[in-house]
Amino acid sequence: MSIRGLDNKVLARLKSQAEQEGSSLNSLVIRLLQGTDTPVQPRELKKFDDLDALAGNWSDEDAKAFAHNTAAFSEVDASLWK
Repeated sequence: MSIRGLDNKVLARLKSQAEQEGSSLNSLVIRLLQGTDTPVQPRELKKFDDLDALAGNWSDEDAKAFAHNTAAFSEVDASLWK
């Protein structure tokens, strides 16, 4: 859906409100059109300093296969460094 003829001041106000609420402009407009006055609170983002939560758990066989298949990445091609 497109909204044509929207005043630049109104658009700026909507963008500002969406930013203050931590939501997208689309989410704000949907909420306003549906008549829901309660702004959605931004979700707390979890910060990770590792990939454990994303990588999952590998079996020993998976780890060995990965090590075998990526072993060539640790080799330096001397001809490329001349």
